[in-house]
Amino acid sequence: MKNSTAARLTRALALSLPFATLMGCAQAPIQLEKMGSFHVGGREVVLSGRPVKEIALTAGGVPAKFDPNGVYQVEQMYVQYFIPKDPRGALPLLMWHGGGLSGVTYETTPDGREGWLNYFVKKGWPTYNSDAVERGRSGFAMYPDIFQTEPVYLTKENPFERFRIGQGAGSYSKDPQRMKLLPGNQFPVEAYDQFTKQNVPRWTSTDAPTIAAYTELVDKVCPCVVIVHSQSGLFGARVAQARPDKVKALVMVEPAATGAVEDATKMKNVPVLAIYGDYIAQDPRWPTIRANGGRYFDALRAAGGNVDVIDLPSIGIKGNSHMIMMDKNSDVIAGIIQDWLVKQRLYK
Repeated sequence: MKNSTAARLTRALALSLPFATLMGCAQAPIQLEKMGSFHVGGREVVLSGRPVKEIALTAGGVPAKFDPNGVYQVEQMYVQYFIPKDPRGALPLLMWHGGGLSGVTYETTPDGREGWLNYFVKKGWPTYNSDAVERGRSGFAMYPDIFQTEPVYLTKENPFERFRIGQGAGSYSKDPQRMKLLPGNQFPVEAYDQFTKQNVPRWTSTDAPTIAAYTELVDKVCPCVVIVHSQSGLFGARVAQARPDKVKALVMVEPAATGAVEDATKMKNVPVLAIYGDYIAQDPRWPTIRANGGRYFDALRAAGGNVDVIDLPSIGIKGNSHMIMMDKNSDVIAGIIQDWLVKQRLYK
């Protein structure tokens, strides 16, 4: 009896929900019309002259002949999309992550709170989250045959000291009691180990194929809004300069680099929001990075562009690290972005 009742209830729910519903334990449901993924970009490379080997592909397995000569597919980019059942964002929202990271940046916070991906999907934005060329599910290629530089790997200490979580060099410790945190820091440091598990190798010679893949993505799904972080500030600016008719707004979260000042006129019709966190003045690198961004934004304004720059401490929001979308007040900053997009008339 109980089993038949459960079966009827399951069938009733299936019939009443023709769309996807994703639910967390204590989270509101996300109702989707559809979700999926695809790859963009990439090229074929032919390698020859390599010795043929026999390799056991599984432990204890029978060795198989492995010929490394032939055609390889490389430099593609993975994209996952989430289309709400009742979309309210006037355009798709594209999320581009920073260096040494992947689309996981936006999926969830290290301490298990919902990430910006969920936030904006719940607001009704059709959202596209990607793993850039040479990251995560996009895959990587051989060095030095295809990628011209060796991969860069981060130590566990590096993000803690460089992303304005700790007080610079020597501030990280495995013992939380000995960590030297910046005062009032918003990063969920109790989950720092979880964050470092997201780190992936990066290359310094793949900007061109990355920009090519992002451009192909924009050509495929836009007009759109693009959110960039850190390294992808360069990619977002370059793609927006190349496709100003398709990038209808660019949100730059602590861009580590931007576009060329001399190309600023190409972006005069693309509204820009730039957001910076705390502790910049006392960091050895970020004052220069921030000043470079300031010159670019001044050039955009001089070209007639619409640029809003928010230094969070100046509006009373203090303690944010470089990883703003993971900080404890991440939803507050997402709300600032949402309000700005509403003002740009990009929300229904």
